[in-house]
Amino acid sequence: MADHPKVAPVEPPLGAYPATVDEKGRLKLPVNFKEYLESLEDGRLFVTTTDKRIARVYPIVLWKENLKKLAELAKENPALSKSLAITARHYGEDGKVDPSGRVMMPTNLRRFLGMEGQEVWVDSTPEGCINVYTKAEYEAQLKTAETNLAEANTAAAMKGFI
Repeated sequence: MADHPKVAPVEPPLGAYPATVDEKGRLKLPVNFKEYLESLEDGRLFVTTTDKRIARVYPIVLWKENLKKLAELAKENPALSKSLAITARHYGEDGKVDPSGRVMMPTNLRRFLGMEGQEVWVDSTPEGCINVYTKAEYEAQLKTAETNLAEANTAAAMKGFI
């Protein structure tokens, strides 16, 4: 099989989308997330959590940048750096997108968050990390966001947001 040249990376998706984690623990990504991850030069991923509320699917290049930032944090506050590092390692595993657009969620992570066989929501950060929320966590964050919506729209309009 011949190697195909990689195309330019696709931008991370901007919206939030429903997805599922099947009974075997595989996150079935929406097509635009699959296309984004497949467009990256290095297809390796690191799947973990740092807050024990949401899962995160990091392209490996982003995770390596995080490791550098944790090393910097360790110089200022070793205990906080160690807390994040240990949590990420405990719940994390290396991963990749399979040909069907699925990413295996680490056993410790999916069981702790209650994601097996469940509907989840996915979105992405501007840097390209994919957030995976349980339905309950996503709805709680959405409800909190909506309580400040009128004030947020006014403040954003004052900054030129249309």
